[in-house]
Amino acid sequence: MSMPHHAPSGEGRVEIDHVSITFSSRKATSLALAETRLTLAPGTFTALIGPSGCGKSTLLNAVAGFVEPSGGQIRIDGQPIEGPSRQVGVVFQQYALFPWFTALGNVKFGLARFNLPKAELHRRAMAALAEVGLEGQADKYPGQLSGGMKQRVGIARTLAFEPRVLLMDEPFGALDAQTRRVMHELLLRLWQKHRMTVLFVTHDVDEALLLADQVHVMSPTPGRIIRSYTLDMPRPRALSRDNVDLLDMRENIIALLKPQVEESGALA
Repeated sequence: MSMPHHAPSGEGRVEIDHVSITFSSRKATSLALAETRLTLAPGTFTALIGPSGCGKSTLLNAVAGFVEPSGGQIRIDGQPIEGPSRQVGVVFQQYALFPWFTALGNVKFGLARFNLPKAELHRRAMAALAEVGLEGQADKYPGQLSGGMKQRVGIARTLAFEPRVLLMDEPFGALDAQTRRVMHELLLRLWQKHRMTVLFVTHDVDEALLLADQVHVMSPTPGRIIRSYTLDMPRPRALSRDNVDLLDMRENIIALLKPQVEESGALA
């Protein structure tokens, strides 16, 4: 398998075409995601937000190829998703690192499927760690790293194979407020450099507004998109009195979510 190159401009278009997802067990069948249509333009940053169990992660997992839609189709650059793809990278909240590999070993593991020469494998893995500021931590194991550092390794592992689409499932949810701010800055820097298409699941309204081009609010189960917001404010953004439009949007989203949160118990 050859190593992919940086996606040229125009690649990374995601089409979610009348997709619905149903889960079945011996006792019951439940509709997790109602019929949903959504297009992510190449190189854009889209956030999904909604109450616990609304289908945000289910939809993300379908784009990743981990969950097969019950109806409709998901396409990337016109090609149907039929399982996990090298064009799609995923970053999880819980890091998903192998504890027996060093930071460098974890990134190399993500590249192993491309059958690169050892020297090139090492060079690419080190370059990815350098991009997230961890070139000096390459020989440390996950147990020796902070939460923020572990997530940086997870991001480096994904960036190393240069996906067209980057899926992030509450990637900073387990981090403290200060570390989250630092990770926001890092993520935006990497996104602006590589211009992959980002789909970002979060329960944090402020996080969505500070990062995304588009914010889609989802309803409780069965999940569906009930409101969409476009943000054309320049980055970096701040939720301050000087940014009235952003504050108004924040209040609108919170008001929209409030009855959903009361119904479901919490955002997640």
